[in-house]
Amino acid sequence: MSDATQTGRSLPDRLTTRAQRIFRSWEALLIVVAIAIFIANAIASPYFLNAWNLSDATFNFTEKAMIAFAMALLIIAGEIDLSVAAIIALASTAMGYAAQFGVDTPGLVLIGLGTGVLCGAFNGALVTKLALPSIVVTIGTMSLFRGISFIVLGDGAYRGYPESFAWFGQGYIWWVFTVEMLIFALLAVVFGVLLHRTNFGRAVYAIGNNPTAALFSGIRVPRVKFILFVLTGLMSGLAAVCLTSRLGSTRPSIGVGLELEVVTMVVLGGINILGGSGTIPGVVIAAFVMGLVTFGLGLLNVPGIVMSIFIGALLIGVIALPRLFVMVRGR
Repeated sequence: MSDATQTGRSLPDRLTTRAQRIFRSWEALLIVVAIAIFIANAIASPYFLNAWNLSDATFNFTEKAMIAFAMALLIIAGEIDLSVAAIIALASTAMGYAAQFGVDTPGLVLIGLGTGVLCGAFNGALVTKLALPSIVVTIGTMSLFRGISFIVLGDGAYRGYPESFAWFGQGYIWWVFTVEMLIFALLAVVFGVLLHRTNFGRAVYAIGNNPTAALFSGIRVPRVKFILFVLTGLMSGLAAVCLTSRLGSTRPSIGVGLELEVVTMVVLGGINILGGSGTIPGVVIAAFVMGLVTFGLGLLNVPGIVMSIFIGALLIGVIALPRLFVMVRGR
């Protein structure tokens, strides 16, 4: 009788503690921020609540979020890839070049994804085989990949993609539900399971917290990091397919500055920039927050340079706020 009474008393306590953790989490704060931004946009612009406009708003974050999911795992493992936008440019250039020779849509998709995988593998090999810092490597390959695109295209552009290729970036599954949004939702589930429900995800967390201890515990640290770089390259290739399909053309400047927005999305989602912690649900919510902000500013005719300033300030603020909180708490 006493055991049952104790169990009956402890269960609500555990539920209460869990509920408190949820409401105090970073993800809960992001949800509140997203709701506030949604309400502010609805008040500021009469066109915001239009269903088709909201559908178009998803293009502001879906392509970046595809890369952000893989980037989140990479940053949790203590690495980073700043060449993702340049990979998009190179993958788009490869698809555009192939399209000039009549390659059909399935072939173009494979070329885009394959180019992303090769670029990611190149980054991963330099980091894991030569033990080079990922930030230095990917700054170098950022210039390398985009430089190749400029050499191939110059001031020109590739057009003439097959009509069916437009489905990825312009197609709709049901009413206002876009193909890109479907891909985003599927990837959110896949990466959520991969990080939070598999041994691979636990290995990623372990590497980010202490790579030496992870190595001595039997985790093949270089192999895991290499896979993460390849995965980031693959997602960059997929983003290239969607972005090129949506624009209908390829220029060497495609995706310029996108890496900043991807990193901002990841850090805003609660991923520790130093590695070791963070969640995929946080990245998902952060994607919606950034999409709502950029779309709302666009409806108000705010110049693109102002949006860039806002994103840069947001990145600095998200990184600095936890440190400031710790300093204030210590005092």
